Amino acid sequence: MGSLKVPCSFGGKAALLVPFPASRFRVPQSHCYPPSSTGWRSFPGFVLQSLELVYPNSSCSVHSGRVHLTARASVQPATKKLVGDQVKDLPNSGDSIRQRFLEFYAARGHKILPSASLVPDDPTVLLTIAGMLQFKPIFLGKVPREVPRATTSQRCIRTNDIENVGQTSRHHTFFEMLGNFSFGDYFKKEAIKWAWELSTIEFGLPADRLWISVYEDDDEAFAIWQDEVGVPAKRIKRLGEDDNFWSSGVTGPCGPCSEIYYDFHPERGESNVDLGDDTRFIEFYNLVFMQYNKKDDGSLESLKQRNIDTGLGLERVARILQKVPNNYETDLIFPIIEKASELANVSYAVADDCTQRYLKTIGDHMRAIVYLISDGVIPSNIGRGYVVRRLIRRAVRMGRLLGIKGDGLGDIEGAFLPVLAERVIQLSTHIDSDVKNRAARIFEELKREELRFVQTLERGEKLLEQMLAEALLDSEKSGTAPCLSGKDAFLLYDTYGFPVEITKEVADGRGVGIDMNGFDAEMENQKRQSQAAHNVIKLGVENSADLTEKVPDTEFVGYDTLCANAVIEGLLVNGNPVIQVSEGNEVEVLLNRSPFYAESGGQIGDHGILYVSNAGNHQKAAVEINDVQKSQGNIFFHKGTVTQGVIEVGFEVEAAVDAKLRQRAKVHHTATHLLQAALKQVLGEETSQAGSLVAFDRLRFDFNFHRPVMDDELMEIEGLINRWISDSTLLETKVMPLTNAKRAGAIAMFGEKYADQVRVVEVPGVSMELCGGTHVNNTSELRGFRIISEQGIASGIRRIEAVAGDAFIEHILARDNYMKQLCSTLKVKAEDVTTRVEALLEELRAARNEVSAANAKAAIFKASTITCKALSVGTSREIRVLVESMDDVDGDALRSAADYLLDALQDPAAVFLGSRPGEEKVSLIAAFSPGVVELGLQAGKFIGPVAKMCGGGGGGRPNFAQAGGRKPENLLGALEKARQDLIAIISEKAG
Repeated sequence: MGSLKVPCSFGGKAALLVPFPASRFRVPQSHCYPPSSTGWRSFPGFVLQSLELVYPNSSCSVHSGRVHLTARASVQPATKKLVGDQVKDLPNSGDSIRQRFLEFYAARGHKILPSASLVPDDPTVLLTIAGMLQFKPIFLGKVPREVPRATTSQRCIRTNDIENVGQTSRHHTFFEMLGNFSFGDYFKKEAIKWAWELSTIEFGLPADRLWISVYEDDDEAFAIWQDEVGVPAKRIKRLGEDDNFWSSGVTGPCGPCSEIYYDFHPERGESNVDLGDDTRFIEFYNLVFMQYNKKDDGSLESLKQRNIDTGLGLERVARILQKVPNNYETDLIFPIIEKASELANVSYAVADDCTQRYLKTIGDHMRAIVYLISDGVIPSNIGRGYVVRRLIRRAVRMGRLLGIKGDGLGDIEGAFLPVLAERVIQLSTHIDSDVKNRAARIFEELKREELRFVQTLERGEKLLEQMLAEALLDSEKSGTAPCLSGKDAFLLYDTYGFPVEITKEVADGRGVGIDMNGFDAEMENQKRQSQAAHNVIKLGVENSADLTEKVPDTEFVGYDTLCANAVIEGLLVNGNPVIQVSEGNEVEVLLNRSPFYAESGGQIGDHGILYVSNAGNHQKAAVEINDVQKSQGNIFFHKGTVTQGVIEVGFEVEAAVDAKLRQRAKVHHTATHLLQAALKQVLGEETSQAGSLVAFDRLRFDFNFHRPVMDDELMEIEGLINRWISDSTLLETKVMPLTNAKRAGAIAMFGEKYADQVRVVEVPGVSMELCGGTHVNNTSELRGFRIISEQGIASGIRRIEAVAGDAFIEHILARDNYMKQLCSTLKVKAEDVTTRVEALLEELRAARNEVSAANAKAAIFKASTITCKALSVGTSREIRVLVESMDDVDGDALRSAADYLLDALQDPAAVFLGSRPGEEKVSLIAAFSPGVVELGLQAGKFIGPVAKMCGGGGGGRPNFAQAGGRKPENLLGALEKARQDLIAIISEKAG
């Protein structure tokens, strides 16, 4: 037992002595001293750094021997210790656990491989959700294994259980999955024995606290656990297919699995044990025995190659070893929570459950946000961008609920997420060292997105007030209890970041209920969509699978030659293997070697011809190739049409690439490298590639940047590139180990996956990139470079389209021709075109203004003839109502007419006008005087249903609204509805 001295000057004593155990800390819940035995809260696994006991005032009194105090505790997870003046990691720190796992399996013949990006190289999955995802092609047999065994620490994202984050002790959006994998090498026995050895010997978990689950029919795994490992049968549970049979989908590789659970409460005994009891057990290691292929009829057949796929949750193991009550209080996440607590000026240790939940959620979400942005995901309203935007908005909303204001550095209007991101980046060294290099871009994205969302939040708060007012109004009309619809509550939750409990709290204060069943239905619908997008790894066996298993990888010879002899290894028609294809049919040709470049790295596939000459018993034949793709392995699919004769598997062909088109592609690919270098030089190093297209007629380059590129910047970028082109620099291409290339400063292409040996393309003094594409030999081959357009395509993503080489010359000639035609039409010299066009535009504007003024006068005159048609409505207060058609008056003139009529009829008055200004076009105006608005009528809301009848919509302010439509044939009926509705509402309110 230790003690802490707290300086004070109360009651004549110099200090209060606060006792605490050395291995854990406790703080008073009741804020008084001395505490009762139940007034303290224990947090095992944390070391107390300091405990500040603050008096409310200098003359506080003593009641029944108790001094009322405020306690603030500063703590850190017990994964570090103070040695002298240095803080050092303990063996059970998160970083240490990760390293020990990898080294454990490395010592058993596994190659340590890096974590794949959170953006998977797989179109069937939105985000990387499991450690096995990067090995999917190997499990399918589409890519040969490079190593028989591997081990990884994979960064993963899952958001289908986002509502449980912070609520439970174990759910996360971002987590690390430690895994060991066997590709047709070892199987159940080794996987089970090593998992047990790792758990009990390496990590030192008590064997009597570990429980095992196996698939109900997997007698082999049960026997290994019982007979060879020595786990008592009573601690091995057989579970059904839902729990212990892993399947990638309706069909494909699958197999039973076995899981290891840790028991937090062995004192509860071993009878009637439920491994699904989260209060007692946590499953931390899952071993999947991938041994079957599920066929279309649901039957199972044994795989030729049996695989092992395991996953051990780092956060879960850290919780167990660090002896903390939940995953969030481990050293992997708690430092982020501490920083958030500091910004909110609260103590996590003594906070209530709601505050702790918000802090835990922020700690979790910040890791996901930082790593997603680091991997190139920019906040947006679609796909992956929506995932990161939603996480950011939840974090911002919870931070505001905690009272966080500003950046903690004195700027109360500043953003706090960058401050928390800095703490995440400090913890990232052993997770992803590249994150630190992208810090500036991460901070900028977070700052911009947070400040933008704060404005959205304010709009959301106003929208909630509007929804509540409408609910109360509807209740008054119908005589029912006021209720906010589930759809509206979900809109606030999903779009504006309002937790439903906050919406409920505000609504309760206004006496409005919430349709929670409707909200839950909306939430369930989103979860189904989320699970479909996030949690399904599609491992299907396609028609071409059998063929590609038999066909060797294609040898690419296209760097050195554009023409080569090859042998047809396979043919596909409509995805189905065939032996022979005749003239006129589309075909995919698989060759043993090819000079054709297959689409990758943004560069499109080559075009060209496959020739079959007269030889042996076959006649001359030809295939016109218009695209080349490659499988997840390295098999090229040459797509085209048989234009002559018949081709057959086994034929020898002469493969010839279209040299002119290849040159165009080479020019544009080299130009993208120069463009990226110029962007970094002009706009800053934080810009990075977010996608590209290298085509024959142009290049397209997407990059991260927070604002439009200014005209002078675009000119500077063009000037730089054209100067580099004129320097006639020879390109250098080398093949080297990936680590050496990164050390040399080579830039990786967005979305590309690299092998251990990589190709590096360098423009000396300008650019160095990892790239498998084709390039020119000398920059002078680009001839010239011109930017065609620059635009935003998503939040924080800009796009430049440009041309070089022959496409540049064609672009310049075409523009010159357009200019000649324009000069001829305007009868001026090229240098006078701008002045002449500006003069014509000014004349046009003046003419339009004159026409508009004339139309407005005509409309007002017409309006003056219909004022007599106004009706008087109401008894207690007479209100003038006028609803009329104005024939073909345009929208601006219709507005002038409405203004005139409102003045002519005087307050209180309601005017509703409609017209047909053009074919398939309707214009509507609702104008209410102040006296009508005071009755509760709002023009913006009133006009909507009427406009819908005309096939359109619109809105506006309470006193004035405009709308349009596309069904003029419904105009008279819509005006009649407007007339009847106005009369009915006004009669009720002014009756």
